Amino acid sequence: MNWNSQDMDTYFQQKDYIDTLLVPLLKLETAPEALKGSSSATEFLMHLSSFIETQFRGRMMVLPPFTYTQSTNLQEMSNVLSKDLQLMDFKHIFYLTTDRTWTDVEIEGEIIWLPSIPLESMDKQLRNTVIEDQLRQVLPLFTKKWTE
Repeated sequence: MNWNSQDMDTYFQQKDYIDTLLVPLLKLETAPEALKGSSSATEFLMHLSSFIETQFRGRMMVLPPFTYTQSTNLQEMSNVLSKDLQLMDFKHIFYLTTDRTWTDVEIEGEIIWLPSIPLESMDKQLRNTVIEDQLRQVLPLFTKKWTE
């Protein structure tokens, strides 16, 4: 489920079954030499988030991405996110990111870090295969939490 009015109506009707929140965390690099890599990482993360949403529709809500810059204090950001997202009453919260720095940040929920894979030069079929492979890597993290 996506964060839009139509899916929100469905969420309210089936709230007991939709117990997982996925939060994409996007680092926006502003240095000119880092713009290309930052945009490539964003493209990868958004494709992966969309694919995960499609696979787990009816079980998972995907928030719009939280975007931050290199000067953001991640611990402060995580404290605010944790506090605010707990109000939404999801049993499981996963944060999806290509920024390895998040693996050292304390946050309520699970950080899923994946290295960014440049998708821009791939044809659609190869891109889909790469995204499916990434889902296979994170699937055990979801299922482990769901069975606890």
